[in-house]
Amino acid sequence: MGQAERLYKIKQQLDTGRCLDKAQLLNHLGVSPATLKRDIAHLRERMNAPVVWDREQVGWRLDSAAQLPGTQYELPGLWFTAEEIHALLTMQHLLAHLDSGGLLGPHIAPLAARLTQLLGSGASASAGVEVVRRIRVQTVGARPLHLPHFQAVGSALLSRRRLQISYHGRGRNLTQEREVSPQRLVHYRDNWYLDAWCHKARGLRSFAVDAIRSASVLKAQAIDVPDGELDEVLGAGYGIFAGRRVCWARLRFSAERARWVAAESWHPNQRGRFETDGSYLLELPYADPRELVMDILRHVPEVAVLGPKALREVVAEKLRAGVEKLGGRVTP
Repeated sequence: MGQAERLYKIKQQLDTGRCLDKAQLLNHLGVSPATLKRDIAHLRERMNAPVVWDREQVGWRLDSAAQLPGTQYELPGLWFTAEEIHALLTMQHLLAHLDSGGLLGPHIAPLAARLTQLLGSGASASAGVEVVRRIRVQTVGARPLHLPHFQAVGSALLSRRRLQISYHGRGRNLTQEREVSPQRLVHYRDNWYLDAWCHKARGLRSFAVDAIRSASVLKAQAIDVPDGELDEVLGAGYGIFAGRRVCWARLRFSAERARWVAAESWHPNQRGRFETDGSYLLELPYADPRELVMDILRHVPEVAVLGPKALREVVAEKLRAGVEKLGGRVTP
């Protein structure tokens, strides 16, 4: 029986309010007096359990008067093994670094401290430090968020209330007031987006949460849009740009670049196959070409746009404009 299981069994018996007889406890757990003593100390020092030795009843019991100020008696994670706690520490470290706006930091810190404490002593005690040393998560292009705005969005989303926002549309450099019914939060390419029904536009829209200048939760009930309609309008296109009118891009990557692209997911509905010469043909839907064009340009000159013609012309124009800005000349 491992320590986690022993602590859980001791906790169960203590919670009954009985005084635990030492001899019976040793027999029940099948451990030595020294091991039992260490387990009781672990409950006191690491789990904040107000365990006291009752001389009259000759056993251990809980005494609320022994509770340390500002602590709470609880045993979260007692059923976890050391390996499972290591995994939890790893996950909280990843989450903390993926949290582009630092929104969860205040909530993660106490959890991390408790998890580190649960690891015990010796080699395990360094696990939290090792996670930080050995795992590195880097984000690119993450934009900072204003915590109160994010909290207002989350609150309205979960309570199913409408939200009044002041939104700065970067495309037109215009700030507008919008009343929206939040549908879902999406974390995409290191940034947060709110999929919502816009009551002004009378349609579904995706709002970058970092572009919200003010947000307040309204009393009015939010309307619910079926998941199928959300996916059809906001999930059918490419990237964060939505739309019902979907076109299919056909891209051919060189044999050298194919070794990477063939393993990548550009869109849930993409289709791909290797050609006889080793090149890779990728077909994927898009409703607005802007984000797709940016991803295509990352692979120039190892990619050819086979169609549609309009997409090929947009990519060609971007290339011409780029060369001209660099002082070069493009021959038609």
